[in-house]
Amino acid sequence: MIVLASASAVRARLLHDAGVPFEVRPSALNEAEEKALFAGERPEDIAWRLAEAKALAAPAGPGDLVIGADQTLELDGELINKAADLGEARARLKSLRGREHRLHSAAALVRDGQVVWMGVRSPKLVMRSFSDAFLESYLSEQAEAALSSVGCYVLESAGAQLFERIDGDYFAILGLPLIELLAALRAEGALAA
Repeated sequence: MIVLASASAVRARLLHDAGVPFEVRPSALNEAEEKALFAGERPEDIAWRLAEAKALAAPAGPGDLVIGADQTLELDGELINKAADLGEARARLKSLRGREHRLHSAAALVRDGQVVWMGVRSPKLVMRSFSDAFLESYLSEQAEAALSSVGCYVLESAGAQLFERIDGDYFAILGLPLIELLAALRAEGALAA
């Protein structure tokens, strides 16, 4: 059995669309408390630590392969957290406007309490210098999306209009280093080689 230790609809869709049979069993891990344990570490290290912790905390049976995943946003070497409200989302998008940031998408694969694989991908994204009028229009139309992701955008929809350039793995931007994870699942015998 392959278990996804995440309630993320996007991660579930990516696995489903890739033809991976799995069951969703979200981890009961308190992400804020766990993240506090890693304060001061590099944002990419926090992403893999959280992915590992989620996989280890998820309900699983003997022999199950559990996928834990997490994503962090790094701006100027600093970890950025999700916006709590639209005012914070507005400020976040203004801080990203015309600048480069990185998304660190990590996944861990755990079997019987042991990490059997871990992967992190770190795409680089550059937001365009959009106008304040565009920002207000975007937030009024995409409020839910703005509050659902750490960068206040959903790339696979209207959030794509925020960007000037993207370098890196599309799946990692969506929250999962999918190609590497599929290879790890094949190596573990969970998918046909």
